[in-house]
Amino acid sequence: MDVLKISTNSNPKSVAGALASVLREKGIAEVQAVGAGAVNQAVKAIAITRGYVAPNGINLVCTPGFSEIVIDNQVRTAIKFLVEPH
Repeated sequence: MDVLKISTNSNPKSVAGALASVLREKGIAEVQAVGAGAVNQAVKAIAITRGYVAPNGINLVCTPGFSEIVIDNQVRTAIKFLVEPH
């Protein structure tokens, strides 16, 4: 499964385009974000992606969860969103 890592500086429209591409190719994607700003950008990107794929009859389901990741030798908790067609 492809993992898209989002930061506070990520452009939601660019992420949405990448997410739509992954969903069309693989059928499922994981979006990871650490911090409130990154989670905000991720949620915006998922909402925009829904608009991109809806004309093709695809409705998205987003399942949130937690993931432990290592950044600069420190374990951090990320919010992950599994995004897939309904």
